[in-house]
Amino acid sequence: MGRAKGTAIYRALHGAVLALALFAGNGARAVDLKIASVAPDGSHWMQQMRGGADEIKMRTSGRVTLKFYPGGVMGNDAQVLRKVRVGQLQGGAFTAGGLAERYSALNLYGIPLLFRSLDEVDTVRRRLDPKLQAGLEQAGFVALGFTEGGFANLLSNEPIRGVDDMKRKKVWVPEGDQISFLAMESLGLSPVVLPVTDVLTGLQTGLIEITFASPVAALVLQWQTRVKYRTELPLSYSFGIFAIEKGAFNALTPDDQKVVREVMTRVMGGLDRAARDDDKRAAEVLASAGVKTVSVDRANVEGWRRTVEALYPQIRERPDFDKPMFDELMSTLADYRKSHPEAASGAR
Repeated sequence: MGRAKGTAIYRALHGAVLALALFAGNGARAVDLKIASVAPDGSHWMQQMRGGADEIKMRTSGRVTLKFYPGGVMGNDAQVLRKVRVGQLQGGAFTAGGLAERYSALNLYGIPLLFRSLDEVDTVRRRLDPKLQAGLEQAGFVALGFTEGGFANLLSNEPIRGVDDMKRKKVWVPEGDQISFLAMESLGLSPVVLPVTDVLTGLQTGLIEITFASPVAALVLQWQTRVKYRTELPLSYSFGIFAIEKGAFNALTPDDQKVVREVMTRVMGGLDRAARDDDKRAAEVLASAGVKTVSVDRANVEGWRRTVEALYPQIRERPDFDKPMFDELMSTLADYRKSHPEAASGAR
């Protein structure tokens, strides 16, 4: 009995020591963060993200692993969010509109024809990006960086030089993007709402006839295979967000949280800085693939802008919109344009 009792005590002590070693040796329970993305596997974006994940795994001694599901296999943004809610996923690379249901201010940058140049974009983002990240965290997601998607251009199978060329045609609007839908309707167009993952099929079947995306996004999503023309107009500004659900992020130790923030913020920052050169190269690839570039008349553009700007009071009063952030955005743009009179004519 004494020997058996001694053996039992030894085993208990051994188990306790082992558990203590696993926990204290930087060894809190290993955490897998499952992350969804529409970016294809093997793309530059996924290569950079996987590189960041490898560094995190190494620096946390395997306690934190980022497992990616690329190529849209987990569905569109709405489907990914549902999977995050039930714990099937812990985060994703979202479009701004895709996360807007959790934090409506993310819609701000995507107001059609809002920005007239990339200099305006830079001015606004320096001021508002940190506030958007803080607001998103309050809404339950830890944003580890924004990545420029660039200015979206119209993509079609017939040249688009003005609003009249778009009438009686089915124009895509992203799922959840109520502002673009409102703007399209105000221009007398026929918007068709689809998630981004269904656009290629929509172009193939004729469900939609006109879509829009930055050159790099068009290539990544392979939309260039179904269109013949790209209208060189900065229609709307897009950006991506890498975000992890706050509860999952808080399950990490403080030290591991610091590593994840440091590494992925650096990776996202690098992707953001490289985005403009990538977009220029993508435009060249589109041209070499036979997608013809179409210019629009500046007078037409100003007319479109006036139509959309007339909607600003209505946009501001929407219950799903962040009024203080909208006001700060408009104030920032007004200050910039006052000090840069040449911006009034606005070119890309």
